[in-house]
Amino acid sequence: MRRLPVYLLIDCSGSMMGEPIEAVKVGLQTMTSALRTDPYALETVHLSVITFSQQATQSVPLTELVQFQVPDIHASGTTALGEALALLAQCIERDVKKTTPESKGDWKPVCFLLTDGQATDDLNRGIAALRNVKMGTLVACAAGPSANTAELRKITESVVSLDTADSSTLKAFFQWVSASVSVSSQKIERGGKEADGLSELPPLPPEINPAL
Repeated sequence: MRRLPVYLLIDCSGSMMGEPIEAVKVGLQTMTSALRTDPYALETVHLSVITFSQQATQSVPLTELVQFQVPDIHASGTTALGEALALLAQCIERDVKKTTPESKGDWKPVCFLLTDGQATDDLNRGIAALRNVKMGTLVACAAGPSANTAELRKITESVVSLDTADSSTLKAFFQWVSASVSVSSQKIERGGKEADGLSELPPLPPEINPAL
């Protein structure tokens, strides 16, 4: 079976402490529950969570949707975003099955990055590592006024922003992620075409803005 790998990169730096990180946990739970009601997603989606603060960690390896459990995440420290991107590239290289003459590999991964700040390490190293792997859509979300959208634009063309990193906006973000993953899984199940970029994902709700 061809899997649709979905990677979620979550900023767990000190500025996410309190309401934002709690909202992320609730958002991940809500997203997972919603996806489990979608037969297309159940068929293909595998989820992985990469968290980053002082360092980046694959908190949940690529896991079948039915078995996925939201990790216990805490906020502290700095923002190793460059390391998170390099780790994402490593995970994709290791986890995603490539097409061979005998069999079709997995679909291209869909990735969502959420940060409320900016990198405190070498971002360019992470961007360079990502260029060496095949990926579908990578959406970067700047959560709140301190997030650096110019930096995120270096990573991907698909950048969105939230005015605040509170429970209502983060809930809306994860609901949209859930809808986007559902649409991606339906596209491949029905026609074998992967979603590529924001234009092929569901419309943004009022809480989420296209980054200017």
